[in-house]
Amino acid sequence: MCGYHVPVPAFIQRITTKHHSLRNFRYYDILVHVFVVVLLISNLVGAKISLLFGFKVSGAQLLFPITYIFGDIFTEVYGYSGSRRAIWIGFCASALMAIMGLFVVWVRPAPDWHDQAAFETVFYRVPRLIVASLIAFWAGEFTNSYVLAKMKLITSGRYLWMRTIGSTVAGQAVDTALVIVLGFAGIASWKTIGQLILGGYVLKVAYEAAATPVTYLIVNSLKRAEGVDVYDTDTNFNPFTGEQVRAGVGDDLHSDAQVVGRK
Repeated sequence: MCGYHVPVPAFIQRITTKHHSLRNFRYYDILVHVFVVVLLISNLVGAKISLLFGFKVSGAQLLFPITYIFGDIFTEVYGYSGSRRAIWIGFCASALMAIMGLFVVWVRPAPDWHDQAAFETVFYRVPRLIVASLIAFWAGEFTNSYVLAKMKLITSGRYLWMRTIGSTVAGQAVDTALVIVLGFAGIASWKTIGQLILGGYVLKVAYEAAATPVTYLIVNSLKRAEGVDVYDTDTNFNPFTGEQVRAGVGDDLHSDAQVVGRK
């Protein structure tokens, strides 16, 4: 019906509304879109086991670390508020895709359709693993963003390589430990769980370290293109705090980050 608006829960509206400090950036929105697409695809291709340089890795292990590179870019270029919004959008999109996938798999297939098993391989995930992966993604990404923002203040914006690798060391430790423990505790032995955590963690950190030159190139290019360098000097790092939607909000509001060099 024309003029009808579906009400959006206040919490969802708050955490996904674009902070006023982000509204004039040219490339932020498209980067969020690409980040979410990569995140969703990494979930869909996770069932495939590949052989890479003699190591068995899942499709998710090949793609998911890219989301941490995006997290570094969001925090380094646009500040913690930019990263916080991207993380929440990615979290909500992943949860929605998981729920919709479970529902479509659950719906009874037509008698003459014989691809249900193949469909389940791609779109079905054990609910416990869905919850584990969502919690791990949320906690790991916010840890990564927080550590990077704090390290940028401590280093006065120098040593980007140290910040990206250091934040990944922290974020991936949280992510990998949570997803394995929550997903396999009580099913696998603690020895196996420890081996899974160690193997996945080393691979992800090595992936990030190898991607450092690419991260440098993208970060520096975006800073020049956007004409900005953000330091989270007075930022509220509470992940549940977002833009307060109010009538008359404008660019004169106090920003929670110091923007250096804005053109």
